[in-house]
Amino acid sequence: MKNISKHRRNVIKLVAILVSLFYLTSINAQNYPEKGDFAKGAKAWSETCARCHNMRDPQDLRDDQWVTTAFHMRVRAGLTGQQTRDILTFLQESNNKAPKIVVTKTVASVEKSSGLTGEQVYMQTCIACHGGNGVGTVPGSPDFTSNDNPLSQSDEVLVKHIVEGFKTPGSPMAMPPKGGNSKLTTENVKAVVKYMKNTFKQ
Repeated sequence: MKNISKHRRNVIKLVAILVSLFYLTSINAQNYPEKGDFAKGAKAWSETCARCHNMRDPQDLRDDQWVTTAFHMRVRAGLTGQQTRDILTFLQESNNKAPKIVVTKTVASVEKSSGLTGEQVYMQTCIACHGGNGVGTVPGSPDFTSNDNPLSQSDEVLVKHIVEGFKTPGSPMAMPPKGGNSKLTTENVKAVVKYMKNTFKQ
């Protein structure tokens, strides 16, 4: 009887240790891998991954699935660990759907701007897919310099599309909400719309 009790105690201890290890591993996994640079990831994604994947939509896979995919493709694409983390950050943040917003006077008046100009927002968030000249760098990206480009739409429509995300009919890839940069405010988006119209619209 004593041996059976001792055996049970050992089993209970072992189970407790395994549960503790599982719990600690789960906590650590939430912070793995270390977050990369969104802007660099967007650039690396468009320059490296598009060569073979024709710009897959970041929402094709869940965040956890992108972790496995990114580190599997790291070897085949010849990416460094940092480049892989940057791309993964871009994909995961692009996956986050921004809630639909209703702009009221109260919201508009209290929303704080990050202080970025429209040009700064474009260079940090939009340029990876839309290019410095606005003609687009990835399949399906609209040419902002063409006669029938999307910039002919009203500011309200463009702000809504950028904030909520939008997929051009026939495009292989959707633009994620806020271009994948969840930190952008509505004021940032309005500023970048104004910048794009002043810079590219004919």
